[in-house]
Amino acid sequence: MTDSENAERAARSVVDRWFARCPALALAALLPFGAVTPLFPVELGVATFALGTLVVGMAHGAVDHLVPLRAAGGDAGEDGVSLRRSVAAVSVVYALLGGAVAVAFSLAPAVAFVGFVGVTWLHWGQGDVAALAVAGVEHLPTSTERTLALVVRGGLPMAVPLVSHPEEYRLVAERVVGLFVADSSAASAASVASAAIDPLFAPSTRFAVGAVMVGATLLSLGLGYRRVRAGADRRGWLRDLGETALLWAWFLLAAPVFAIGVYFAAWHSLRHVGRLSLIDPVAASDLADGIGGIRAALARFARDAAPLTLGGFLVVAGVALAVPSDVADAGDLLAVSLVAIAALTLPHVAVVAWLDVREGVWRPGSVGEE
Repeated sequence: MTDSENAERAARSVVDRWFARCPALALAALLPFGAVTPLFPVELGVATFALGTLVVGMAHGAVDHLVPLRAAGGDAGEDGVSLRRSVAAVSVVYALLGGAVAVAFSLAPAVAFVGFVGVTWLHWGQGDVAALAVAGVEHLPTSTERTLALVVRGGLPMAVPLVSHPEEYRLVAERVVGLFVADSSAASAASVASAAIDPLFAPSTRFAVGAVMVGATLLSLGLGYRRVRAGADRRGWLRDLGETALLWAWFLLAAPVFAIGVYFAAWHSLRHVGRLSLIDPVAASDLADGIGGIRAALARFARDAAPLTLGGFLVVAGVALAVPSDVADAGDLLAVSLVAIAALTLPHVAVVAWLDVREGVWRPGSVGEE
């Protein structure tokens, strides 16, 4: 094995440990507190979500404009991408897809909310599969098995709260849809919003979602165990089992807004930041230098992300000014933030999907997994 291969393996190990495994252990330690959060007002969850978004959630996608540049090796080589091309391509993606989301919420807010749930399901599953690929697990050797893992991992934060805490989930949905209901009567606007999302919270819908999640989880872990019996490394499967069980417990027990706020910042965003550090040659080199190197890599990421993180908060402000309803309290502010995040999420998913293809996440054993 060459020195460069050793350095790459060391950087992956550091990212896996500090950006994935340690946050998972922290979430496990927080589980007892999460279990009692349904007893507290929803404002606790709103504050947690806001803090998580402020600290790392908004920033984790704020270097998308550099992803093509770094993943393609800069200007070097035949596949090189210049900074100008990288920024231009990502800007167009954000303008087109983000604008489409804004139009969708304006025309059909209930449908757009369901679409946002679906896209987030896809993206959070996408992120966890990429993290498992960085860890080098052996029990997901095919794209089909990884797709099933995506369904499970993305569905845990999006689907399980719908089954376990439908009241708070519904409250958030009503707030989001209600932003786009222009009515002089708040009670009438709330009634319209509630009626629009009724099908999502019907008992039959929730039962079907729960059944799909249980079935997909058992199938994914069962197929993984079969791979272990055939010779795959048991440690990767045990990790998958442990993380899946932890997320099931977290989203079954914790209040949805609190649970998702913590997950978004401490789980999903940190894993993505670690992944992006691996495609930045300077940060990847720093990662091998212990805690000091990790701090240097994080400082570099924060510097790169700062301008567009601010831009993300300007999008939140723009949504608050644009919606026809007044933004009167913390619940409305949460709803505004979710609409803004929805507009930023779809283009972010497109950029990450490109990175997945580039790194061979869905073609195990190919690029990026050698």
